[in-house]
Amino acid sequence: MSAVVFNPTKVDDLDLLREQVNGALATAGWPAPRWLETTPDDPGYGQTRTAVEAGATVVFVCGGDGTVMSALGALVDTDAAMAILPAGTGNLLAANLGISTDTVTGIEVAIEGGQRKIDVGQVDDQYFAVMAGMGFDADMLEATSDTAKARIGWPAYVLGAMRHLKDRPMRLTIRVDDGEPMRRRARSVLIANVGRLQGGVRLLTDAAPDDGLLDVAVLTPRTLRHWAALGWAVLRRSPRVPSMQVLRGARVEVVSNRPQPRQLDGDVIDPGNKLRAEVRPEAVWLCVPQPAEHPDLTVDADAAAKRGAEREEQSSPATTL
Repeated sequence: MSAVVFNPTKVDDLDLLREQVNGALATAGWPAPRWLETTPDDPGYGQTRTAVEAGATVVFVCGGDGTVMSALGALVDTDAAMAILPAGTGNLLAANLGISTDTVTGIEVAIEGGQRKIDVGQVDDQYFAVMAGMGFDADMLEATSDTAKARIGWPAYVLGAMRHLKDRPMRLTIRVDDGEPMRRRARSVLIANVGRLQGGVRLLTDAAPDDGLLDVAVLTPRTLRHWAALGWAVLRRSPRVPSMQVLRGARVEVVSNRPQPRQLDGDVIDPGNKLRAEVRPEAVWLCVPQPAEHPDLTVDADAAAKRGAEREEQSSPATTL
């Protein structure tokens, strides 16, 4: 059986979504899915846990990064697979893994059965699939309004970033695995499971979601000129990026001399003077385009889209639940 966990604030046309999902699954011979709506108090974890406990083997998650992150926690170390139906502004996990933002294609990918295990990061009792961060990145997210994101999409984050370019650096101690502590004056520390940011910008070129490691970017620009040089190098995918140090390991601890803003997968969490993260290797099953074993998860996505469109044409009008 399957279930659909959806964020009603991110779905533009719920009736259409129900019709697409129910119709495609019925045509494929799947039973009707259970529909579970997220709430402000429970943005996805409880609903996904309910679905898994009821026997769902595939959980369709329709929402933004926050919905995906919440659902992810309930799928760790289970046999149920997540099928992402992206909505909202960021959709960073989908973008990093080459998962289509088209609903019909996302449904088809799940039906065809391609699945792959990915790593996740853990901070205390929470999980992240994309990045955890302390400092500038969390400030940027906090400064970016939902209204701006709804109106102009990911460029809204640029406006939020500009408000904090001149903030003072953090005094940090960083330790990776059992290595010696390193002292740094940094503007931001990003602990990443994958390497792509909003707008398709690839910050960490070697980050992979299935290598059993976390990639750490320590950003140390001191002036606007430094920020410009860093940004230009990242956009050009230069092998050397000024004002950025890259570290790798299975465990990362960042300690500041004072509480700092923090975020997990684009959701701001409570400020703190510590950010401890560790990797959970191969913790979650994810629906991906066939062939599932291919190193490039974007492979055959266009073909899946075509097959999904054909299935949608074949499906009869579905009964909404």
